[in-house]
Amino acid sequence: MAQKRRLAPVNGTTQLEDTWLPHLRELCDDIRSAVSRVVASSQPAELSRILGQGAGDISFGIDAPAELAAAAWLETRARTGPLSLLTEERGWQHRGPGPSGEPVELADFDHGGPRICLDPLDGTRNLMMDLRSAFTVLAWAAPGSGQPRLADASLGLVSEIPTGNSQSYSRLVGQRRGACQLETFALSGQPLCAASDLRVDDCVSVDNGYFCFFRFSPALRPAIATLEAAFFARLVALEGARPDSWYDDQYCSNGAQLFLTARGTYRMVADLRAHLAARAGSETVTAKPYDLAGAVICAQAAGCSVTAPNGTPLDFPLDATTPVSFVAWANSASADRLAPHLLACLADVD
Repeated sequence: MAQKRRLAPVNGTTQLEDTWLPHLRELCDDIRSAVSRVVASSQPAELSRILGQGAGDISFGIDAPAELAAAAWLETRARTGPLSLLTEERGWQHRGPGPSGEPVELADFDHGGPRICLDPLDGTRNLMMDLRSAFTVLAWAAPGSGQPRLADASLGLVSEIPTGNSQSYSRLVGQRRGACQLETFALSGQPLCAASDLRVDDCVSVDNGYFCFFRFSPALRPAIATLEAAFFARLVALEGARPDSWYDDQYCSNGAQLFLTARGTYRMVADLRAHLAARAGSETVTAKPYDLAGAVICAQAAGCSVTAPNGTPLDFPLDATTPVSFVAWANSASADRLAPHLLACLADVD
């Protein structure tokens, strides 16, 4: 087997972050390997079988190997020091070495180790049908005495779990105060090229690109479509945009949406489900903190603007239940030009 080359630290990281980055990359690789083995040997009906309700969302057959890989990694790391890990299935777990060195359950966050928010498999529905890649989305926060918020997390990873016919996979590693690094690997784990700092362009386009309004929830699709049409009508009337050059994509993964925005594929993506459902006083399936926390850090480190729907800074508790909406723009200049049109449309919904 080819020996993996050691990856360089990400620009701007602290010594503690540098110490943890190899372990976080290992976690992503363990999950990818476990899931890929199961996908290669299972039928879609088995992968898509509903197992039950986890702490944050429905769990399918394909989720099981991802959660098991995360649990095994947690036990290994807990032998060497304390840490807290949140997953979609199990919520927050606090583990550390006991008197004999065996991992034991700890009472809470106040143990001196890092706090890690993880979605082992974001994009489950895509991958279980072998349609599109899924992603492991991870946010790392330094030690603290309580449950962290997005603002407390300083590292983000978004690591691809590719479909069965893929020959490579990519990963973003973002640092809140520094850079976003793009890494590309062969399926063996061998880097295909040197990691590079990812930085979005400064183009402020109003058309000829992907401007996506995520419409996952059937009950909200009419309201989102009405809002989308109003937004584009404003761009035609007030920005001179071409109505035949807006492209749509419905990638069922918030991590993937922000991954593509950071790479410049999307010019804009809005997930307004939680925002609109709260206004209507209704319930719906929404994004949760674990779905996107790490991806937000990566996208912002690459130069994207990622905010709450009303344009305020995006922040939320890192848990398995809080509904989250967001709007991501390819860069700050695009947000400055186009966000006022979206805000005007949202105001009309009231």
